[in-house]
Amino acid sequence: MTVRHDGITAEWLGYATLRLEGEETVVYFDPGRYGVLTGEWEPDTPGIGHPPTQDYAPKDGDIVCVTHIHHYDPDGIRRVAGEDATVVAFEGINVHATDRDLDRLADLDYEVRKVGMEADVLVDDVPIWTMPAYNHEDGRNVKDDGSPIHPKGIGCGFLVSLDDTRAFWPGDTDVLDGHAELDVSLFVPTIAKNYTMNRHEAADLAEEMDPDLVLPMHYNTFESLEADSGAFAEDVAKRGVPVVLDEN
Repeated sequence: MTVRHDGITAEWLGYATLRLEGEETVVYFDPGRYGVLTGEWEPDTPGIGHPPTQDYAPKDGDIVCVTHIHHYDPDGIRRVAGEDATVVAFEGINVHATDRDLDRLADLDYEVRKVGMEADVLVDDVPIWTMPAYNHEDGRNVKDDGSPIHPKGIGCGFLVSLDDTRAFWPGDTDVLDGHAELDVSLFVPTIAKNYTMNRHEAADLAEEMDPDLVLPMHYNTFESLEADSGAFAEDVAKRGVPVVLDEN
């Protein structure tokens, strides 16, 4: 399903992959992983989940944003990026820190701009801001040894102004100081029960942030990311914030 909002379109393609299209520019966030662009993924929990996109390779992206190593998929980038695309990737992506066999950012045949946790860049006349994305040390998203699943410094979130419409994908993160103060038109939170802010925390943030529209993603890809999206939508709507689900 394609969501139309304030002059742009948004489409959740599965897992953490989001496509935004403005009048002249197409932006992707975190394309690929778990077969969402190849049609190979099947949810662990029958009856829920976002269906995989069948062999999706439009190569129409002008800008491709990558939040962190868990969402870095060179094949996914190549499927969505146009010939003259710019990849905007968190500077801490280290392919040697994963057991996946991955090409380095430097091996991609695109212009790559590395960004930190608090960057402000302009790409193809599109303003892009980054902000930290991590789990709290004293929060619920920690490993057995007590360390955060996503420690501070592992990645970033992206706020993009496309045709003057600001869309915010926070990445894999808990709710952090400063999120609520952002000027956001389209808020695209994760609502999974593990690893990130859950649906209750995302609803609280949506109420504080007061965007023009909320479009959740990054849930129900597999069992540990399960979420009741209908309950989330009802919760957010009761708070007076417009919300839409991109589900088939």
